[in-house]
Amino acid sequence: MENRLDIAPISEWGMFEEPRPCVIAGPCSAESEIQVMETARQLKAAGLNVFRAGIWKPRTHPGSFEGVGAQGLKWMQRAKRELGLKIATEVASEKHVFECLKYGVDLVWLGARTTANPFLVQEIADALKDVDIPVLVKNPVNADIDLWIGALERLNAAGIRKLGVIHRGFSTFAKNKYRNEPGWQVAIELRSRYPRLPFFCDPSHMGGRREYLKEISQRSLDLGLEGLMIESHCDPTCALSDAGQQLVPQDLREMLMSLTVRENDSDSLEYKENIDQLRSQIDVIDENLLNLFASRMKISRRIGEYKRDNNIAIIQASRWDTVLENMVRKGNELGLSDKFLTTVFNAIHEASVQIQNDILEKK
Repeated sequence: MENRLDIAPISEWGMFEEPRPCVIAGPCSAESEIQVMETARQLKAAGLNVFRAGIWKPRTHPGSFEGVGAQGLKWMQRAKRELGLKIATEVASEKHVFECLKYGVDLVWLGARTTANPFLVQEIADALKDVDIPVLVKNPVNADIDLWIGALERLNAAGIRKLGVIHRGFSTFAKNKYRNEPGWQVAIELRSRYPRLPFFCDPSHMGGRREYLKEISQRSLDLGLEGLMIESHCDPTCALSDAGQQLVPQDLREMLMSLTVRENDSDSLEYKENIDQLRSQIDVIDENLLNLFASRMKISRRIGEYKRDNNIAIIQASRWDTVLENMVRKGNELGLSDKFLTTVFNAIHEASVQIQNDILEKK
């Protein structure tokens, strides 16, 4: 699928300097000229060169602070002019795009709510047609990888080659210590489909609290993501939005210095030989797993036939609960996690139920 996107490598964007990670930092919202300039100065002193700030803030409830509007772009333009920073903000409409271009914004991104709306994505893509600035796309609020890819395709079709994504997690009703469920498996899947697509993580919105920023940032770098978008405010205690997830620039610098950046590959012959041997072992195990899955499904098919012939319901919930409990217990003894075991065995069980259901429907 990768050939469906014509992507310019991040080295051609003219935005970031080595070494990794590439960092976009700044306040959740532009609140005043003083706040913008002071935060920008401190971030510049911390060694960062791409400054972000929210100008238009889509909020869940009306009456909340929804951004200062286009006047905030004047403040960002001043930071760009006086401090030599690149400036970036979120856009959610054609009007936003035109305002950003008027004030020399260097990079724009689409928020999670916008990505989920193909009408808005197309409107923004049309407004950006033939404009040579980088565009980042946050994942949609729900874990729909095709919706995410569709937004990328619309922008790419408009001629935007400096294209990348931001992983900020997904909204969920499930209890989670983070503000948004990370859903790393979705990011990994997108990465596997488009390995050359520049990939950022937004630990601020994923975590929702300062104390989670480092662990999320490190996890994203461990997965090989290129960059981070992190919220930073000169005085977070006074922030008008998302105060709890913003760092002062000095703390941000210290956190970034503490991160370990993983290399994508190594020239070491010893590493390559060892990693190839281990991967070969995994390939053999995976083939064995496929054969075991096929054998299990054959037995499930025979069970379905017996149930059909004897007019027995497909699901016996109490038996499955007992089986799953035993598997989790035995798996724990082998060092496997509850979440992994329940996910794998529930998927196997659902496939078995579907096979048996198909048999009954063909009766």
